[in-house]
Amino acid sequence: MAEKELTGRLYDIQGFSVQDGPGVRTTAFLKGCPLHCPWCHSPESQAFYPQLSWLSMRCTGTASCDSRCLKACTKGALEAREGDTRKDALTGADLQMVHVKRDICDNCGDCAEVCYPTALYICGEDYTVDRLVKRLLQDKRFYDKSGGGVTISGGEALSQADFVAAVMKELKAAGVHCALDTTGFAPWSEVEKVLPYVDLYLLDLKHMDSKKHQQVTGVPTEIIHENAKKIAKAGGHFQIRIPVIPQFNDDVLNIRATAEFCKNELGDSVDMVQLLPYHNLGVTKYMRISDGPVMEATPPTDEYMNYLKGVMEEYGLYVTIH
Repeated sequence: MAEKELTGRLYDIQGFSVQDGPGVRTTAFLKGCPLHCPWCHSPESQAFYPQLSWLSMRCTGTASCDSRCLKACTKGALEAREGDTRKDALTGADLQMVHVKRDICDNCGDCAEVCYPTALYICGEDYTVDRLVKRLLQDKRFYDKSGGGVTISGGEALSQADFVAAVMKELKAAGVHCALDTTGFAPWSEVEKVLPYVDLYLLDLKHMDSKKHQQVTGVPTEIIHENAKKIAKAGGHFQIRIPVIPQFNDDVLNIRATAEFCKNELGDSVDMVQLLPYHNLGVTKYMRISDGPVMEATPPTDEYMNYLKGVMEEYGLYVTIH
């Protein structure tokens, strides 16, 4: 029997990215993450399986398409609710919206295949190594001119470490700078697979207290911190990313503890610390894939972010706010 070709599951590829490492980059976002951060600005990245998404602003109403999506769903997972309408921006007409019954939907995608405005679509697509590498190398001239490269992100990319290693191996052979955006939560054996090919780790440090970290994200910190120290010892370099979340990790004690870890445990391997203030931009994305509760909080002020930046700079770290 022939060996099955190695594939990875992605939910997006973003070109001309300037926030995911040096220079102009293309970022490949892999699907699936062992953490379940309630503030995640890409909730579609969390599940490992393809998901049916519904984008209301694209929907032209059931009347315009003769309810073809409802007819395509043999499970009865779609319905047109009485009174659930929105105004058409051009005509002012009431458009009858559809609703996905998440407890019934099995993400088969039959409705998405007949939805011509792509209001219904499947989030999550499998790529072979060759297919993804070919796509990423299309932008190589931009990497070369800007000092950029490719960033593999997630979800948690280390959950698909074999695929990531195979892709990065090909990219490195083509002279492309490779960055890995990671939570750091994976067995060391998985980290070792990508270690020879990663030029820069974009490492999230969400909270230094393991108990609180596990209560909120679902996983403890010990593996994350140990992996970071091992990567540093192996000669790896970091951009540390700290999502500043109100009432979770934005207190000064935690920020100081994070700075001390970076300075004392990772040392010269830390090139930069990025403070990422919480924002509400992910709220609408949750509504595309779920009917569940959504976290909303007041983003930290510019003044407070600059105060935290100053606290970390006391430790001799190069700190930016993004």
